Amino acid sequence: MVAVAILAAGRGTRMKSSLPKVLHPLGGRSIVEQVLQSLHKISPTRCLMIVGYQAEQVKASLTEVASDLTISLEFVEQTEQLGTGHAIQQVIPYLENFTDDLLVLNGDVPLLRPETLQNLLQTHKERQNAATILTAQLPNPQGYGRVFCDEHNIVQQIVEDRDCSTAQKQNCRINAGVYCFRWSDLAEVLPRLQPNNNQKEYYLTDTVSFLEPVMAVDVEDYQEILGINDRQQLATAYSILQARVKSQWMAAGVTLIDPASITIDDTVQIDPDVIIEPQTHLRGQTVIQSGCRIGPGSLVENSRIAENVSVLYSVVTDSSVAANTRIGPYAHLRGHAVVGAGCKIGNFVELKNSQLGDRTNVAHLSYLGDATLGTQVNVGAGTITANYDGVQKHPTKIGDRSKTGANSVLVAPLTIGNDVNIAAGSAVTEDAPDDCLVIGRARQVIKPGWRLKSKDRGS
Repeated sequence: MVAVAILAAGRGTRMKSSLPKVLHPLGGRSIVEQVLQSLHKISPTRCLMIVGYQAEQVKASLTEVASDLTISLEFVEQTEQLGTGHAIQQVIPYLENFTDDLLVLNGDVPLLRPETLQNLLQTHKERQNAATILTAQLPNPQGYGRVFCDEHNIVQQIVEDRDCSTAQKQNCRINAGVYCFRWSDLAEVLPRLQPNNNQKEYYLTDTVSFLEPVMAVDVEDYQEILGINDRQQLATAYSILQARVKSQWMAAGVTLIDPASITIDDTVQIDPDVIIEPQTHLRGQTVIQSGCRIGPGSLVENSRIAENVSVLYSVVTDSSVAANTRIGPYAHLRGHAVVGAGCKIGNFVELKNSQLGDRTNVAHLSYLGDATLGTQVNVGAGTITANYDGVQKHPTKIGDRSKTGANSVLVAPLTIGNDVNIAAGSAVTEDAPDDCLVIGRARQVIKPGWRLKSKDRGS
């Protein structure tokens, strides 16, 4: 059994933002959500989130996320940020009767792999350590606390970067800020911590001098322990996460034509035999099924794309598209649009909160808002639903096999039956029954020999 404490109380002043640092987005999740994701293989019995700056905002953001991850999340407030040791002191009342191990993570270190945490915990238990510290050998360790060990990786000393001597700064083994403690031992020594350092803070690393044995475990890929303190580091973390995600999907049978120009949130799901064209971006809870070709130049966000769909130079958000449908170029689906199988949504078509039946075509230059279309409907070029009266939205319904002529305006609320033909240029304001022709336009008038009078022609 293991409990987890996540340090997430800081503001992150170098982010230059009113948003708490741990809530900044990273690959489809917030930074701290990425940390929570790394816990899914160790199944902690308790998870304590230590919050401070904008605590209520952090709590509101994470409550639903923890539920989705089946993590029982408890919030611990650190009203003053006086260092990592002070943060863990705040959990003492919450773990009063706890006798197992405590894993300590940082809420701004989002790239840890679940396997790394598993290895840390396994080493901790097998060696029966009082504490086990995740470390890394960095090519440039500037800014990180240094870890000094003997030949058996038993930790002798940890010194924060700002407190290191010139000689100590030559050591490249750094403290990743990830620890596993035998809680009963740690709880005894936490009250002994003193702020005897330049920053007058209580360092969790100072507990090493009171615990025995303490072992260091090096992470295989030092990029996993990179923290985020500013926007540049956030961008670096995103690049690393993107490289992982793209590698994963290519290994799983997804073709990325130009990986460098493509971005994919790690919340996205993609089946094998999907082709992602250049300049395409997949966001949120998107699902792309087998045989699809997405892009080039497309954005798909929080949408479900079924088998053998193409999306060309188009935007699809919060919508679903059934199999064998073609979207684009330059189409926009939004607001929970639902498109049936075998449809064609063509050039400069916008669908908003509309449902289209199978084999329905909206080929070009049309807007359908709050509309429900049956099967095999053909929407002529320039057709729009006038769904807004200035106060509220109104629905339009079009039955199976009906057709609208070019440049038709359907003024909602409106119901058009099955097998209806609407003449080109019509403004339709009344419901139409099944099997009829609807003409809603003025009769054409021709006046032979008519010209503007000379005084009306201008000079």
